[in-house]
Amino acid sequence: MEPQDLPLTDPPQLLERRVRKAQPPLSALRSRVKEEVACSMPRARSTLLGFFPVVSWLPKYKLQEYVWGDLMSGVIVGIILVPQAIAYCLLAGVQPIYGLYTSFFANIIYFFMGTSRHVSVGIFSLMSLMVGQVVDREVFQAGFDLSDTDPGSFNGTGVASNLSAATVEVMGVVYSKECYAIAIAAALTLLAGIYQVLMAVFRLGFVSVYLSAPMLDGFATGASLTILTVQAKYLLGLKIPRHQGYGTVVVTWINIFANIQNTNLCDLVTSAICIFVLVAGKEIQDRYKSRLKIPLPTELVVVAGATLASHFGNLNALYGSSVSGHIPTGFIPPTVPALDLMHRVALDAVPMAVISFAFTVSLSEMFAKKNGYTVRPNQEMLAIGCCNIIPSFFHCFTTSAALAKTMVKDSTGCQTQVSSLISALVVLLVLLFFAPYFYSLQKCVLACIIIVSLRGALRKFRDVPAKWRVSRADAVVWLVAMAATVLISVEIGLVVGVVFSMVCVIFVTQNPKVSLLGRSEDSELYEDLDEYENLAAPAGVRVFRFQAPLYYANKDSFLRTLYETVGVDPFLEMTSRRKRDKKATKRLAAKQAGEDSENHKNGKLCVGLVRRELEFHTIVLDCSAIPFIDSAGMGAFAGLVKDYGELGVAVLLAGCNTPVIDALRRGAFFGEKDRDMGLRLFYTVHAAVLSTRSRAAAEGHTAGDSQV
Repeated sequence: MEPQDLPLTDPPQLLERRVRKAQPPLSALRSRVKEEVACSMPRARSTLLGFFPVVSWLPKYKLQEYVWGDLMSGVIVGIILVPQAIAYCLLAGVQPIYGLYTSFFANIIYFFMGTSRHVSVGIFSLMSLMVGQVVDREVFQAGFDLSDTDPGSFNGTGVASNLSAATVEVMGVVYSKECYAIAIAAALTLLAGIYQVLMAVFRLGFVSVYLSAPMLDGFATGASLTILTVQAKYLLGLKIPRHQGYGTVVVTWINIFANIQNTNLCDLVTSAICIFVLVAGKEIQDRYKSRLKIPLPTELVVVAGATLASHFGNLNALYGSSVSGHIPTGFIPPTVPALDLMHRVALDAVPMAVISFAFTVSLSEMFAKKNGYTVRPNQEMLAIGCCNIIPSFFHCFTTSAALAKTMVKDSTGCQTQVSSLISALVVLLVLLFFAPYFYSLQKCVLACIIIVSLRGALRKFRDVPAKWRVSRADAVVWLVAMAATVLISVEIGLVVGVVFSMVCVIFVTQNPKVSLLGRSEDSELYEDLDEYENLAAPAGVRVFRFQAPLYYANKDSFLRTLYETVGVDPFLEMTSRRKRDKKATKRLAAKQAGEDSENHKNGKLCVGLVRRELEFHTIVLDCSAIPFIDSAGMGAFAGLVKDYGELGVAVLLAGCNTPVIDALRRGAFFGEKDRDMGLRLFYTVHAAVLSTRSRAAAEGHTAGDSQV
């Protein structure tokens, strides 16, 4: 049964749009500014509660219900945090004491400003790596030797107190290598925090949406390989300076193998034992986590055992094993970060600010959803910004939320950010009393802790086949981001990952799926003829669906695929007709030489003599999958109506959303005062197909005749 023979209703009339009174832009801006700057006691109280969420939830703290979970998780995370804080300073290129400072202040500030109940903010391996690359670059450019040396002392003013070591003078201030390193790190951290606060003020949190999950996973995996490479020299006890520039991973491995004969056997044996113990502890934890009420403090056990072995075995003196050195107790007086150094690291702080914010917000939202509450992304950005700005005055470096420690908090009964306060107290105890006892801790042990902590990220390689099966585009984005991070640099890898993922989206919109639709029998449903069985194309009508926005970048693809799908390019068809008309005119002129016919006299011949009969008289564009259209897309629509109109083929639109309709009306697509709107626009494909009956009848078409 043909569509026009079905006893269906006539197409509905156009609905009347609701009239909305638009406020003038200047008036709207004035109202918004007035609303934002208005001051009142309720607004001041709301702002205070917004900036410091602790004021809202702490008075409601359920002591008996929450305290044990917060106490347990806080102590456990603090125990894990201490060795990691010391270890990650190897990545950041600064002395261990600064890692403890960073962990302490970050936890305190996030306690007051964070909206997540479970996130653990502090030292993060990726942030430490990015800080370390900037620090090493600036230290190298300042003329210092990047090889490992004994740490100098710091008197709290940014000035080297031991001038026998190599020094550099910057703006009248003399720095030792270690002092200059933390000065660079603090300046970088202050700028990253300022960027994050500015992003929060101007509500630029949407920037993180351009960091897709596959890109972030690939970037994190590539950064993990870089971290492993940077730490490999400590496992072998090699004195190799960190490579400056691109290709760190490749050059570092070349240098390692070139110096492999200089391996320190003491460090190698120690590393092997520590890695075995750490991995065994992690595997036991993973296998029996349902039975273990608390995580195994494997890192703390390894650090304690290795420190005792190194101290009583005198490994530094006898075997030349590199140790952490003196870690002072107490706090260094706060100082303003070196403002004269900020111009050197201003650009480096941008990706760090974005990555730090992106990881913090994603973890906050993930654990909030898991535990049934909500977070405020903009406040999270403000909180992490302050976790960088304020600690930068206390000789700290850039922080972020850390997945591993957050998972530990969640699994050990954490209820609120009181657990962060307790973790900070654990770190404070180490700072005040126990820090000097880590003097003999070997650097290779710290490197082992860092490398074993990368297990989760490195296991992402096992997920690549599954990613490929689910989405090849996501798998390619993952591979490109990972490869660029490993082979070029962390910063370039981030840029390449973002750009490539956006290019993939653009490519998809430039080459979207297109379909020729058919109708399901005895229904008003139209679907892809290539994808479904038992569909029939309406007689004399081609229904075309374009599944992407129509804009300047893909209008040519839209036109090309439409011509290929319906089988007729109007320009080529008209050109072909003119050529056939011209040849027919010449043949007729030669045959009827001397005859004074009307066609010959006017230099024309009836097109019907050479007309190629088309199989359709109407094209219906299903616009239901077109979310928006720009001026180039409107031009493409208008060109279709004109070009196919010359062939006698009507072009109708169906299923347009209101933004598309409004854009077409503004572009006068429906003529003056929208006079043709009722003739070209239909709410459903079926309504458009039904409307072709009256047109076909008016032009003399029959059900089996598609001549135009």
